[in-house]
Amino acid sequence: MTNSPDAPAELPVLPTAAGAPHETWPDGKSEPRREALPSDDERLIIDVAGFEGPLDLLLELARQHKVDLSQISILDLADQYIAYVDRARAMRLELAADYLVMAAWLTYLKSRLLIPLPPSTEGEASPQDMAARLAFRLQRLQAMRERGGQLMERSQLGIDVFFRGAPEPLVIERQREYGDTLMDLLKAYAERRARKMVRQTYTVKRQPVWSIKEARETLERLVGTMDDWGTFDLWLERYLATPELRRSVRASSFTASLELVREGVLELRQDDVFKPIYVRRRHAAA
Repeated sequence: MTNSPDAPAELPVLPTAAGAPHETWPDGKSEPRREALPSDDERLIIDVAGFEGPLDLLLELARQHKVDLSQISILDLADQYIAYVDRARAMRLELAADYLVMAAWLTYLKSRLLIPLPPSTEGEASPQDMAARLAFRLQRLQAMRERGGQLMERSQLGIDVFFRGAPEPLVIERQREYGDTLMDLLKAYAERRARKMVRQTYTVKRQPVWSIKEARETLERLVGTMDDWGTFDLWLERYLATPELRRSVRASSFTASLELVREGVLELRQDDVFKPIYVRRRHAAA
């Protein structure tokens, strides 16, 4: 059990499901590419309880036990991973090939760490280097997740998300619902009819009226003073004091004046439509 360095050198390649390395590490050495994977129709991809791959599962197990990735215990982590896979297989769950490969590799790594073998041949990595490499991959996966979360928290408006150009009109549909029954309608109709059938006595109020006869007699008395043009309101000012009598006085006076004009007693003049009407005594021809 060793602590993982920040950038381990000469780390061995971690096997994958296909048995071939596929990574490039900080030491600058390129590793062979994995062979082309079969199409989606030809391969089986299973998501185990929301985990996307073996490293994802290892990282989640480390989080559950609140393990510092820089001080991770590969032996404890291997035990947890193998136990997880065993429980899944005991429940008759089919696992993806990567999970089984990782479980086998962790079992091998655990045996190498617990039972040191004689000095290995040239080119074979030590178990400490293999454990350091696994810890480094977990740290890198954790860093990528943190950076991805920070990117998702940034404002995306104007980049991948845009405001609608024109506001969408809001359509309001009103539906009326009546909760009254037929009996309620009949009752309301009967009450309405009953109110109309009530007898009401209307008393006509007698309005003050100035008769044409009274207007003619008044104008005949005033003829002697009508030497110059003047309006009806000027000559009949004292008769227009009451608002109730004003309309009747004007109408009756105009009718009586027309009769006097016809008889040659008065003269009428109006300068324009809707202008005041002037009246005066008719002078004898010279």
